[in-house]
Amino acid sequence: MSLVKFLTSKTFVKQIVIAFAAGFLIIVVMLFWLKSYTHHGDFETVPELKGKSLAVVEIELDDNNLKMVVQDSANYNPNYPAYSVIEQQPEAGAQVKENRKIYLTINPSGYRKIGVPNIIRRTFRQAKPTLEALGFEIGTITYQDDIGKDEVLGIKHKGEKIIPGTLLQKTSKIDLILGNGNRAVIKKNNGGE
Repeated sequence: MSLVKFLTSKTFVKQIVIAFAAGFLIIVVMLFWLKSYTHHGDFETVPELKGKSLAVVEIELDDNNLKMVVQDSANYNPNYPAYSVIEQQPEAGAQVKENRKIYLTINPSGYRKIGVPNIIRRTFRQAKPTLEALGFEIGTITYQDDIGKDEVLGIKHKGEKIIPGTLLQKTSKIDLILGNGNRAVIKKNNGGE
């Protein structure tokens, strides 16, 4: 039998039609199975979690068939309560699949502590930007007799003298003792006068 006769025979055409039908049927069955397996078209809405405690967040995510992944944060935000959610990914209102992980950034209990830099005998003009760059605030400024005008002679926090290197929370107020440019007058005791 020649090749041309075989390709045009009823048996060959019948086998080709059966193969295409079987392939089409397999594709249709696979598409329906994938649609049900992946829950195509079924979405969960991500709830608003910012400002809520972890206990409340866990309940809300369970109700929406979502999972949480907690990420620590070193950035304290005073607008949110301690240990509450300050950021979430994906954002609230997003449509996601069931069991999707929601990444949460938690607000720490307060600002992190930073060592006070050594600004003793530096001018106020040098000390102020150094402190502010680290996140400290300048509190009260007092003057005392010293030849170094506007030089930092001492540093205080909440009325207590502190030394450079002391760990304080970011945004703490630091009071400065500056020299007024006057020499300190030394009183001599001449034996009874």
